[in-house]
Amino acid sequence: MFEKLVSTVEKYDRLEYELANNTALITDATAYAKAIKEYRSLTPVVEKYREYKRAQSDISDALQIIDESDDADMRELAQEELKAAKSRLEILTEELTVLLLPRDPNDDKNIIVEIRAGAGGEEAALFAAVLFRMYSMYSAAVGFKVSIANANETELGGYKEICFTVEGDGAYSRFKFESGVHRVQRVPETESQGRIQTSTATVAVLPEVEDVEIEIKDSDLIYESCKSSGAGGQHINKTESAVRLTHKPTGIVVECQEERSQFKNKDKALKMLRAKLYDIKQREQSEKVASDRKNQVGTGDRSEKIRTYNYPQNRVTDHRIGVTLYSLDSFVNGNIGQMIDSLIAADTAEKLKAENNG
Repeated sequence: MFEKLVSTVEKYDRLEYELANNTALITDATAYAKAIKEYRSLTPVVEKYREYKRAQSDISDALQIIDESDDADMRELAQEELKAAKSRLEILTEELTVLLLPRDPNDDKNIIVEIRAGAGGEEAALFAAVLFRMYSMYSAAVGFKVSIANANETELGGYKEICFTVEGDGAYSRFKFESGVHRVQRVPETESQGRIQTSTATVAVLPEVEDVEIEIKDSDLIYESCKSSGAGGQHINKTESAVRLTHKPTGIVVECQEERSQFKNKDKALKMLRAKLYDIKQREQSEKVASDRKNQVGTGDRSEKIRTYNYPQNRVTDHRIGVTLYSLDSFVNGNIGQMIDSLIAADTAEKLKAENNG
């Protein structure tokens, strides 16, 4: 099962040597960053494999003592060591199996998140604002940086839509299961009769991609500059810093207005457009391979109702994995790590099942 680990360790050792001794690599910032990233990605696997080999060695040493020693106390100690080493080996085997599962190539990437109000009018827009605040607070807690690209705010402080980036190592791996329809059940601030209303908001999580992954021709773009619009900010409506890009082949339109610089807004808009085009490409590929869909907890279907936020019962339920937490008040304040861990664990279990069946 671990045949490829030998070549992985060799690659790791080679990278370690190059990073310490190859002057040409060290002085090439791009190549060095790439090598460091690969080295770090291999480190958990190599370290776990070395623990695995040590456990195997401990088993071999214990068996030798049991077979050859005339000292009863030594044999008894060796029996205890053998039992402990076998237990360790079993755990390490499971951990290595998980580490050797094919990784999502997007897991380490920054992301672009779009939240849109769905059914429910103003209440849906207010719920979209709750989701944005929730993701922002979670990001701050784990060290990710959030930056708004575009927002369409309502008079009551909700969002018809908001688009923002999240930067940080592993951002996509933590957020990718958030795509889908989020449903809220609560008494709206706009409801005078105290009746519970059900509203929805949709979330789309897209990995940020490089120019080399998605090429965009200038001839395919309609570029427009316009005045920023929305609440807040002294620069709003004073300068034409906002940018709107239309991709003619697909009809996709992206807008960015949060930066004061038109150049920065254009750069952000291009990143958003590139992510959307990459998303379309990924969906087309996954649809060609039906098994890909079976092995997902739910990262793709935007129409899928993934989670319900029930305020009267202080309950949040993820429908894909059947997990319910009675801590909604804490959840919407950014404490979503437990749910994210459960989703990742469920996805890993599905992949292991598929690997074993395959």
